Amino acid sequence: MTDPRAPPPSPTYSAIGAAESRGAEHVDPLYVTSPALPALDELLPFLEEIWRSRTLTNDGPFHEKFESALSHYLGVEHLALVSNATLGLLLALQQSGIRGQVITTPFSFVGTSHAIRLAGLEPVFVDIDPVSLNLDPAKLKAAVTAETAAIMPVHCFGRRCDVATIEDVARQHGLNVIYDAAHAFGVRDAEGSILRHGDMSVLSFHATKVFNTFEGGAVVCKTRESKLDIDRLRNFGIIDEVTVKGVGLNAKMNEFSAALGLIQLRHVDDYIARRRKITERYYRLLDGMPGVQCLDPSTECHPNYYSFPVLINPESGTTRDALYIRLREHGIHARRYFYPLISDLPMYRSYPSAAQDNLPIAQSIADRVLCLPMFPALQAEQQRRIADILSPR
Repeated sequence: MTDPRAPPPSPTYSAIGAAESRGAEHVDPLYVTSPALPALDELLPFLEEIWRSRTLTNDGPFHEKFESALSHYLGVEHLALVSNATLGLLLALQQSGIRGQVITTPFSFVGTSHAIRLAGLEPVFVDIDPVSLNLDPAKLKAAVTAETAAIMPVHCFGRRCDVATIEDVARQHGLNVIYDAAHAFGVRDAEGSILRHGDMSVLSFHATKVFNTFEGGAVVCKTRESKLDIDRLRNFGIIDEVTVKGVGLNAKMNEFSAALGLIQLRHVDDYIARRRKITERYYRLLDGMPGVQCLDPSTECHPNYYSFPVLINPESGTTRDALYIRLREHGIHARRYFYPLISDLPMYRSYPSAAQDNLPIAQSIADRVLCLPMFPALQAEQQRRIADILSPR
């Protein structure tokens, strides 16, 4: 018997195959993202140095330089590099020493909740705000119980959470706050880096992000002591040749990724500036288009323009999935981020908080959201092509 709470099967998969066979191969495919990379000539001297030193990992010279340079760029004092953001979240939870439940959002990449589960904790899903697409502050307050140990908010699409309310709730109830800041590289509010909030914030340097090191991430810590704990835990808990303190992981960043990170820091301001122009062009192209709702940009102070999500509303005369197929027919690979919700996935849907009637806003957004291509090399004519396809026919 089919689980009535399971997400309905998408009508698009067989249609996608048919669409691709109808001619998408006649145009160059355009994907939702494309990694920004420096010129190969910039990287070669760094590779030569790695080859000379034979130091590939374990806090080598490029690792130390990158960690220091990145802290300076981001305006944070304590930062630990890691091999990816999922392990960074897991390490942050492990370092906190908490037991019990962690309040989080169902509208995120599955790595958010996977880290909670891998840490031996229980995710509790809370609905999102329809404007910010982040945890709804009022519902967050109502969700706290005696079993709550922490809050793991997500700065979704790089849009800032209501950090003031989250801090207030955490302070009232003595809760840890660990931000999934995978999308939030370089995002600032009026006082500085958004990463300074909470006990820790975890960044991703995956290939799809604003700033990439192929793979990688960082844990931004409130104190030097917690940074040193993460340093130890990312290396199996090893203190010295004969001392191991605690059960750690192999979550170190290698020298190649660190070297690439040093080079990428030279260019990231340009990457973000290009993203801003692309974002502004999308707003002009889609302004007034029936049924295509852009997110309100006025809520952001200093964004990083990580992605360009739109919501497809009924007045368009079509559905999100129909537009998704239409774009695919023309070789444009938009993505339905985030669909299905984490709470609808088999390993999470049995939790009481995952009930669909508990998450009406998240369900609505997941059914309507479509992320359009966004990367620094995206051209104006490509954006016009996307807008033409989205326009009602």
